[in-house]
Amino acid sequence: MRLSADLLGFQARIGHTFRQPALLVRAVTHSSISSPTRPDNQRLEFLGDRVLGLVMSEALLAADTTATEGQLAPRFNALVRKETCAEVAREVGLGDVLKLGRSEMLSGGRRKEALLGDALEAVIAATYLDAGFDAAKALVLRLWGRRIGAVETDARDPKTSLQEWAQARAMKPPAYSELGREGPDHAPQFTVEVKLDNGAAEIARAGTKRAAEQAAARALLARMEQKND
Repeated sequence: MRLSADLLGFQARIGHTFRQPALLVRAVTHSSISSPTRPDNQRLEFLGDRVLGLVMSEALLAADTTATEGQLAPRFNALVRKETCAEVAREVGLGDVLKLGRSEMLSGGRRKEALLGDALEAVIAATYLDAGFDAAKALVLRLWGRRIGAVETDARDPKTSLQEWAQARAMKPPAYSELGREGPDHAPQFTVEVKLDNGAAEIARAGTKRAAEQAAARALLARMEQKND
């Protein structure tokens, strides 16, 4: 099998030349266009998630030889979560080479966070099957690069951190409210408010409801901690 020009370009961007090009083609094939003769990337995504997890676990242990499990776990989660995978996918232009069905294309599939994250995990698995663990590890470390060294010492989800802050002060858990949703289905913008028992609140906007909640929680926690300094 010969790769198309766009896949050859993508292959160059990620820095791995496939000896078995069919693996890369499968990795970028979404279920919306799959058929008995054109398998989709779901099984590869399942494998890639595990390969990514192992690579990140090794990398974090090597980066900080004194960190406890409690410190490593949130860093790990920050590096392998779907949002991070989608961010990396956008940086290498994965959305541009995805093979999608017409309905998925019309609904903005090339920009969907979950779809991009899953496809990147499939590419990791394809690299693993094509050339082994060392090649897949090199790919992940190359693509994640600066993120591994820059991951926050405490990379807990800001919603969790805000809830723990409130509980430590005998407050009820923060309350989140969706104030609005704008934009087309393929590129929505959510507006969310988070409020504490003491009346303190913050509003944030983002492309997903979860991301908006996290942004609002992060802003409110920063304000509360600054106020108490």
